[in-house]
Amino acid sequence: MLYSCFATEVTYDSNALIINGERRLIFSGAIHYPRSTVEMWPDLIQKAKDGGLDAIETYIFWDRHEPVRREYNFSGNLDFVKFFQLIQKAGLYAIMRIGPYACAEWNFGGFPSWLHNMPGIELRTNNSVYKNEMQNFTTEIVNVVKEAKLFASQGGPIILAQIENEYGDIMWNYKDAGKAYVQWAAQMALAQNIGVPWIMCQQQDAPQPIINTCNGYYCHNFQPNNPKSPKIFTENWIGWFQKWGERVPHRSAEDSAFSVARFFQNGGVLNNYYMYHGGTNFGRTAGGPYITTSYDYDAPIDEYGNLNQPKWGHLKNLHAAIKLGENVLTNYSARKDEDLGNGLTLTTYTNSSGARFCFLSNNNNTDLGARVDLKNDGVYIVPAWSVSIINGCNQEVFNTAKVNSQTSMMVKKSDNVSSTNLTWEWKVEPKRDTIHGNGSLKAQKLLEQKELTLDASDYLWYMTSADINDTSIWSNATLRVNTSGHSLHGYVNQRYVGYQFSQYGNQFTYEKQVSLKNGTNIITLLSATVGLANYGAWFDDKKTGISGGPVELIGKNNVTMDLSTNLWSYKIGLNGERRHLYDAQQNVSVAWHTNSSYIPIGKPLIWYRAKFKSPFGTNPIVVDLQGLGKGHAWVNGHSIGRYWSSWISPSDGCSDTCDYRGNYVPVKCNTNCGSPSQRWYHVPRSFLNHDMNTLVLFEEIGGNPQSVQFQTVTTGTICANVYEGAQFELSCQSGQVMSQIQFASYGNPEGQCGSFKKGNFDAANSQSVVEASCVGKNNCGFNVTKEMFGVTNVSSIPRLAVQVTC
Repeated sequence: MLYSCFATEVTYDSNALIINGERRLIFSGAIHYPRSTVEMWPDLIQKAKDGGLDAIETYIFWDRHEPVRREYNFSGNLDFVKFFQLIQKAGLYAIMRIGPYACAEWNFGGFPSWLHNMPGIELRTNNSVYKNEMQNFTTEIVNVVKEAKLFASQGGPIILAQIENEYGDIMWNYKDAGKAYVQWAAQMALAQNIGVPWIMCQQQDAPQPIINTCNGYYCHNFQPNNPKSPKIFTENWIGWFQKWGERVPHRSAEDSAFSVARFFQNGGVLNNYYMYHGGTNFGRTAGGPYITTSYDYDAPIDEYGNLNQPKWGHLKNLHAAIKLGENVLTNYSARKDEDLGNGLTLTTYTNSSGARFCFLSNNNNTDLGARVDLKNDGVYIVPAWSVSIINGCNQEVFNTAKVNSQTSMMVKKSDNVSSTNLTWEWKVEPKRDTIHGNGSLKAQKLLEQKELTLDASDYLWYMTSADINDTSIWSNATLRVNTSGHSLHGYVNQRYVGYQFSQYGNQFTYEKQVSLKNGTNIITLLSATVGLANYGAWFDDKKTGISGGPVELIGKNNVTMDLSTNLWSYKIGLNGERRHLYDAQQNVSVAWHTNSSYIPIGKPLIWYRAKFKSPFGTNPIVVDLQGLGKGHAWVNGHSIGRYWSSWISPSDGCSDTCDYRGNYVPVKCNTNCGSPSQRWYHVPRSFLNHDMNTLVLFEEIGGNPQSVQFQTVTTGTICANVYEGAQFELSCQSGQVMSQIQFASYGNPEGQCGSFKKGNFDAANSQSVVEASCVGKNNCGFNVTKEMFGVTNVSSIPRLAVQVTC
């Protein structure tokens, strides 16, 4: 695709997207512009292109762009115009998902919080207040895109646009109003006249000409509701997101490729990976509740922008293999599916000139594989749970279970300049006003948190008083709070009484022993949220904070005092937030404690600050927050997100190996058992100064910052395990060279990267051949043949296994 102003016509039929008359199969990948930085965009886009993608897809995030009603922000990493222009400059197409409901594990599903407070509103249904706001925002985005000439019909890169998102999964809750809303949304979108097709995912009743599409781990059995529509896989979940307290989920390269290959075997036209680069939930953008700051998603490009190998390379090879058949697959005159028994299916596509292209799938997930004799077209060994792609129906060019791309074992390194001996300053969160019960507004009831804060902060103070005239009943009492907040701190008469949190992010009961005095007792409660709900019918109505209570004092003999209808005083956020303690440029007048012989540890509501130097080089930077509790981190005033380092994942459920066979579920192939759910936090290099930088932590529950350090992420050990006849390729990162061949064996080596060993057949010159090709080089490669290794009379298909240090 050329970067030009000439209009591009986008049409379709059941077998292809037709772009300026060219019949295409499209590989696309999701990269969300706010989950990375402007400086990262060109590299991410180029790596997507190098990985064989034709297009990049993104949501448009309503809450970021219209944080205040009718006030818009399209600057910095919200400048999607620039993002789309960079996509086009790289020669790729774009898919824009306006929604404007995103889900995306994003805070409040991408809705601005002010929307919730509009009188008479009901979100995502046939409600005039909501529809007016949705139409206004959709029109605003379309106008911005049109003004920049970004639609393909204007010569831009955007070939498809989406309205709404996965509504069909919950529509039944809204009954007839939901059906009417879908009809309205479709007509509203079509009236925008953007000149490219509209899609609706997970919407079986999408009105024509809207194209309905599929989301999931597998969409090979999906059929559009119109036989003339193309079969589109809007979200191929390449991994899964992680919550605090959970292990790290992974989806294997083999199963990911299997899903894609089966989709195209069954007539697929467009596959979009969700995610291709997941990135980082900077600030408080993570939804949930309890979605972690990392949105790595086990994507082909990892959170920091590195290639996730072997997944990236394996999918790259898959894309190239399927593209060999693009002409046949988009122009076929005949398609034949043959059931060969035992889960084996041969699908043959033939065009009018007689050219053929085949997929041979083995859906059995329990055996070791199958030998399939296609007579004149050859004999094929098809492992269980795999698809062989056969060019011309007589030459296997790819099998989803045979991974020939390199494996990269990433390591974190310290340069001993920026990472050690941080000198900490500290400051207790100023709270003289709140622990004395002084807020900024009052009400004779317990208010809902997000309605009051409008998501300006995770924190809301609730303050009231209780008059006591008999200490024999109340001197040893229980403070009991029924709350829908995610964590809660309590103070009674300026004394801290403790912290509790909800294990699952839903309603819980806070109970602490308190000592009350005769007269007036001041009760102060600090409620915290950790991401607002982003999915489900009426998710916007899920309560947060101490809404409704009850809040009770329970004395001797269960005498109970209900404080729920007291006069309550409220204050939104922390005083440290208001005074910008997180930004060294804005709090120069604030006094910090600098006594290096004492640093308060294990205490709640503490701010910490330290200076550090930027790590050398160009590799991505992370900060290790192990040892801390729960809170928020900033570098030079830029939020790098929430942390919850004290929440340890379960000690069971992990394995060093992963059986890719069988339907994927998020509890399969997990790692990081018995460790903090997230220990490392991405610090984009564009956040840093050339000389000194400032790290600020707000520690909510109590931790120790003295183990905090900065490191860089790079490739350490790289491996290849390549079958005879395939291309062997290895490369190091950021200009590094291969210094040592730790293992090399052509034959039948055993094990995996990090634990290879020779089998009973090994070519004597394996080490020397690889050393001659690779040592001292940034990258190397060659076609693996028995002649190269001087081997004859091979009874089985040999492989070359190599392990190298960068």
